[in-house]
Amino acid sequence: MRIQELMQADRFFLSDGGLETYLIFDKGYELPCFSAAVLLDSDQGRRDLVEYYERFVEIARQSGRGFILDAPTWRAGVAWAGPLGKPVSDVLQTNERAVGFVSEIRMRHETDSLPILVNGLVGPSGDAYAPDATLSYQDALLIHAPQIHALGRAGVDMISAMTLTHAGEAVGIAQAAREIDLPAVIAFTLETDGRLPSGQPLREAIEEVDEATDSSPLYYMINCAHPDHFREVLETGASWKLRVGGIRSNASRMSHAELDEAETLDDGNPGELGRLSADLLRHLPNIRVVGGCCGTDHRHVGCIAIHDQFRPAA
Repeated sequence: MRIQELMQADRFFLSDGGLETYLIFDKGYELPCFSAAVLLDSDQGRRDLVEYYERFVEIARQSGRGFILDAPTWRAGVAWAGPLGKPVSDVLQTNERAVGFVSEIRMRHETDSLPILVNGLVGPSGDAYAPDATLSYQDALLIHAPQIHALGRAGVDMISAMTLTHAGEAVGIAQAAREIDLPAVIAFTLETDGRLPSGQPLREAIEEVDEATDSSPLYYMINCAHPDHFREVLETGASWKLRVGGIRSNASRMSHAELDEAETLDDGNPGELGRLSADLLRHLPNIRVVGGCCGTDHRHVGCIAIHDQFRPAA
């Protein structure tokens, strides 16, 4: 399986940065419901997506890393069909088109020294910055299974459920992926106190999902938070940290509430974020994937890629 490359102890992968914030603040797009998938509907949108992804692929190539190539499907789940004004069938077809789109990019650039994994992104069914309700795992399974199964049919190597706010939704997503033997990564977002927006500690959320799913997630990830928000949470010797295999940090130290109200982009300090990301390896020895989230772009991921602390490619 391709996914075995990701889990090799001597293999390290990069991801991209904050696609949606880049498209809005740098390219001037108005993304309905923050959905980058809408760019697949125009020639210019597709060109801008190719340019965006290929810049990160080149960083991975130059630094000797592998690359996780995300399909732009974070806001392409069936829960967003209504807000996007589309039938569910159209949204599911969008997922399949998105996978085909990034698969073509992989075919053009993958080499023996640059392994590329196609990753289907799954997002929360509600607002990741202001969750108004929590889901039971049964409801989450029903909501997310159609998208996850569509991504699986389209040929992704894995899925990553990003910016999740509570454990119940994560359990449902993990179970939906397990139904079709699709490797799944569960990524929780954290507030400035290092807890999930639900108030649950990260440790408890990981343990809850593992217990409910027989530890089916490939690994866990932290995304959409600055390293300063969660570093103290990691300063223990607890074994649960071994389940954390990825970090995609925000450029900004702002809280989610502050970011939600911001009219300008806080892109932080790319060099500092690279150093802080590398420092996290002292606490998270099983890291396999590092990249950026909101406010980050090729500059931030480029700074992450150059640090010697990250494991060299095989």
